[in-house]
Amino acid sequence: MPSFADWARERQQRIEGVLERVLPGDDAIAGRLAAAMRYATLGSGKRVRPLLVYAAAEATGGSVQGADAGAAAVELVHAYSLVHDDLPCMDDDALRRGKPTCHVAFDEATALLAGDALQSLAFSVLAEIGARAGTACAILAEAAGFAGMAGGQQLDLDATGGALDADSLAQLHAMKTGALIRAAVRLGAQSGAAGADDSAALDHYAVAAGLAFQVVDDLLVVEGSSASLGKTAGKDAAQHKATFVTLHGVDGARLEAERLRREAHTALAPLGSRATRLAELADWIVLRNR
Repeated sequence: MPSFADWARERQQRIEGVLERVLPGDDAIAGRLAAAMRYATLGSGKRVRPLLVYAAAEATGGSVQGADAGAAAVELVHAYSLVHDDLPCMDDDALRRGKPTCHVAFDEATALLAGDALQSLAFSVLAEIGARAGTACAILAEAAGFAGMAGGQQLDLDATGGALDADSLAQLHAMKTGALIRAAVRLGAQSGAAGADDSAALDHYAVAAGLAFQVVDDLLVVEGSSASLGKTAGKDAAQHKATFVTLHGVDGARLEAERLRREAHTALAPLGSRATRLAELADWIVLRNR
C-alpha cells in the first residue's frame, strides 16, 4: 500500500485535473468571471474535502473515477464559501491560501459572482452522475444551505463579540465547517456500496473529524503566522470571534482535538482496514500545522 503522503499527493493531483476540466477557461465568455473562478479554486488549498470523498469511496468499495464528481463538487462549494467569507461584508480578509483574496485580486462584485457561479457549477457537476445525482445534490444542498454552512455563518456573525457555551459553539461549527466535511464523506460512501452499518459509522466519523478540523483551525490562527497559514493570523481575536480557544484555552482546545481524533478512530472500527485512509486523514487533520 502506498504511504499516506503518496496517496494524498496522487489524489490531490487528480482532483486538480478534474477541477481544471470542469471550470470555464480564461478565454470563455465573461472571461473576467471565469478567471476569478479559476483563481479562487486552482493551484492551492489542502483539498481535505476531496480527499475525504476519495477515502470514503475506497472504504465502501467505490472507484476513484466514481468519486471524482463528488470530490469536485465539494471543493467547488468550499471554494465558493471562502470567496464569500472573505468579502468585506463578512470577515473582510485580504489573504487566503497565501495570496490576495478574490475580491482584492479582482473586485468585490466579481468575487461575489465568482462564488455564486462556483456553487451552481458544483450542482451541475453532480447532475451528470446519473441515477445517484438526485441524492448527491440533496446531500450537498443540505450541507451548503440553511441547515449547514449558510446557517452556521449566520450563527458565527451573531456570536461575534459575545460568548458561547460549549454546546452552542459545537453546533455553530457543526454547521459552518462540519456540514461540508460530513457531506464529503457521505458523497464518497454513496459512490461505493455502503450498507446501513457502514453509513452510520462513517457519519459518526465525519462529525468528529469535522469538529476536530475546526478546533485545530482555531488553534492555528492563534499559534501560527500568516505566512505558514496562508491567511491572516490573529484575525479571530481581533474580531472577537467565538472559538474553541477562547472557550477552552490553548491547552484545553488541544485536548479537545485529541479527544475528537480518538472518537473518529473509534467510529471507524467496524470498517477495519478498509478505512485506513480515513483514519490517516483524521490524524492529519489534528496533527497538521497549517
